[in-house]
Amino acid sequence: MKPEKLPRLRKKLTEPCEIGWCELVSLPELGIENIHAKIDSGAATSSLHAVRIKPFERDGEQWVRFTIPKSPELPAIRCEAKVLEKRLVKSSNGRSQQRYVIETIMQLGPLTWVGHMTLANRQSMAFPVLIGRRALKRGFLVNSAKRWMLGQPAINSIAKV
Repeated sequence: MKPEKLPRLRKKLTEPCEIGWCELVSLPELGIENIHAKIDSGAATSSLHAVRIKPFERDGEQWVRFTIPKSPELPAIRCEAKVLEKRLVKSSNGRSQQRYVIETIMQLGPLTWVGHMTLANRQSMAFPVLIGRRALKRGFLVNSAKRWMLGQPAINSIAKV
């Protein structure tokens, strides 16, 4: 599924953009709009909550099938993506684990770009998406005293924050 009317993809913002410690992010290639994301300058790579992660081969390349579970923002979504690599990642609990890394279009405020995301079970975390510093270095300035600077989430989905 390819997104239809996306803004031109850029690598960086021309002017800095101030964001809060949590924002709404869209992943149009995966069919996700305005999902809650925690902004985390301590994490190198962005991460997406996924379950039932199963690798498979397509045309000689490694792919992965996964499900993004139902949440207040969206119904469960089954996805497929080409595997960019498998990477050892140290999680917030201090344990290292192998994670699949995918490449997908990401939208945060005024910027739309192709970025990397690891797939991880983030069920115990408050946010299904974590935006790491590789994405933030594109021109985002994080104001840790504010949230939802780029738009408010729907009323029924705020309770989890």
